[in-house]
Amino acid sequence: MADPTLPALDPRSRRWVLLSAGACLLPLLLQLPAQIAVTIGASALAVAALSWRQPVHGLLRLLLSLVLIAVVLGMSGFSIGRDTGCALLAAMLAIKPSETFSLRDARSLLGFALFAPFATFLLDQGPLSLALGLTATLLALAALMLLADIESGDVRRDASPWQRMAGTGRLLALGLPVALAAFWLFPRLSSPLWGVPERAMGRPGLSDRMSPGDWIELLDDDRPALRARFFSDMPRPQQMYWRGPVMWDFDGRTWTQPRWTAGWSETAIERSPQRWDYEIELEPTDRRQLVALDLPVAAPEGSELDPDQSLKSHTPLTGISRWRMQSAVPVRYQAALPGQLRQYALQLPAGYNPRTVGLARQWRQEAGPLADGEIVDRALAWIRRDFAYTLDTPLLGRNSVDEFLFDQRAGFCEHFSSSFVVLMRAAGIPARVVTGYTGGYRNKVGGYWLVRRSDAHAWAEVWLRGRGWVRVDPTAAVAPERIYDTLQDRLPGADLAGGRSLLDFGDWMRSGWNDFVLGFDAQRQQRLLRPLGIDRIDDRTLVLLLMLAIALGLLWMFWFSRRNEREPDPVLRAWHALARRYRHLGLERYPDEPAGRWVQRVAAARPELAAQLQELSQRFSDWRYAEGEPGGRSTRALTQALRAHRPSARNGSPSSRIPGERR
Repeated sequence: MADPTLPALDPRSRRWVLLSAGACLLPLLLQLPAQIAVTIGASALAVAALSWRQPVHGLLRLLLSLVLIAVVLGMSGFSIGRDTGCALLAAMLAIKPSETFSLRDARSLLGFALFAPFATFLLDQGPLSLALGLTATLLALAALMLLADIESGDVRRDASPWQRMAGTGRLLALGLPVALAAFWLFPRLSSPLWGVPERAMGRPGLSDRMSPGDWIELLDDDRPALRARFFSDMPRPQQMYWRGPVMWDFDGRTWTQPRWTAGWSETAIERSPQRWDYEIELEPTDRRQLVALDLPVAAPEGSELDPDQSLKSHTPLTGISRWRMQSAVPVRYQAALPGQLRQYALQLPAGYNPRTVGLARQWRQEAGPLADGEIVDRALAWIRRDFAYTLDTPLLGRNSVDEFLFDQRAGFCEHFSSSFVVLMRAAGIPARVVTGYTGGYRNKVGGYWLVRRSDAHAWAEVWLRGRGWVRVDPTAAVAPERIYDTLQDRLPGADLAGGRSLLDFGDWMRSGWNDFVLGFDAQRQQRLLRPLGIDRIDDRTLVLLLMLAIALGLLWMFWFSRRNEREPDPVLRAWHALARRYRHLGLERYPDEPAGRWVQRVAAARPELAAQLQELSQRFSDWRYAEGEPGGRSTRALTQALRAHRPSARNGSPSSRIPGERR
């Protein structure tokens, strides 16, 4: 129950406090998994309804807290990490209003709620999170100002919400120069000052493993995976294979990248003269796998190129990252395959998929020992004739390739690539699975290509005598529109009038945010000072510049605050302004002059102003010394009346009108 000795909140102020806390909770909920966010959001609404008129009993609050904590932990898989911590913070914030009925409780709730926008930035640093977080912070600070006014008995508690938010916004704007200086001049570090745990719930993305059927969620995810800008000729849609991890090992169910690449000799590649010069902007995946157009010429700085030409970052991709690359189409890719690699590229787990192995051996016997190309063409013709593309597939059993090739005959890229490679290996043709993305959507507003997570794709590479490794896409044989339509028809909102342009603009804004804010690294910080003639600056000088900028910002804040220092009481401020408006008549009130004597002086010089000034002076005296105006008129009405009185320089009636009066 609420402590009766503590100052209580009036219903209007409590609604404002709860609204501010809800605004702080909203951006955090948007970043949590949907099931957890809906549970916490529904709990917050239920708690607000239960405690609308009186506090919830302590035992019931304890029970609600324990149940919600258990539910959140259960939905998080009892994993301890950044996501779970943020979800628990949101859950506690949802329950906190059940005991908020005094000024102290309200101040405690708002202080706790301000942690939520900052927790949001641990999960997402996008422009929407920033806008929602700033709005919520503005509301919470304005609510704290209201609580301070209530506690002090200040008359400003009658100010409207917009007036309070405008006042809080002006105070925040005073600190903007210092914030900008800290953003532009704080030395960029290669790693954070403290370790930030990786997200317990990994984001969808390419990994070093692939099991047929595991990409269902990824193929339904239309969020951006990467954006690519070309600085040379662009490849044709059929050439836009963003090559990622290369899978060699197969245990009958899962393909994985090899761990045995140490000691490989350098791979001989003969490339075509045409090269693509481009930059890719990768969304965070918390993994190290990179992608590049088939095939990268060299590893960009901060990454390494495996012998099978797959790229890996030196560190996990926990944030937005940019990579400048060059790629060229291989003419011959490892035309001489070492015996050990050939043996590795033919390995299959024993005792799996007997029907597939039998069919492959039959094809080899019929084609002859040197007819690898004919077997590849025969397999593609079979897939093109008897198979279908679908995302609605059941989970396959132990002999997954047999079930897919001879029973199901319908699936998506994981099924086709995995089965094709097993079939080739069983026929004696070295083969491997490659994962990555295909296609892309041309954003005409931003002039770049957008590749989404739903463009994830898997294909095969087979080794053919005289040509080396050759890309073969069995999925394209059965569903070329799924690969080569460049997503124009699959783009969300494409069917709406103007929807595509709107989405283009929205993604261009997001890309600009990534470039301007999230991508501001040490190199761009160095380029920032070049217009000032400073080509390079060390960290020590940067710190000195930062301290100088902060000192200047603080001095400006102090000067601005002193310059704009004014009477905080709106009635007194309006009364003083009224006295100053008589200055141009030579009738300004002296600082030590009583109101009645000033009215007499004005009446002697300008009798036509006396009546209205006398009324205003009397109302002000009643408010000031008789604890309010007679008749219950509000403070706001008196303030407006004082502001409306405008004495004219000409003889005649004053050019003023008291609000509410009819002339």
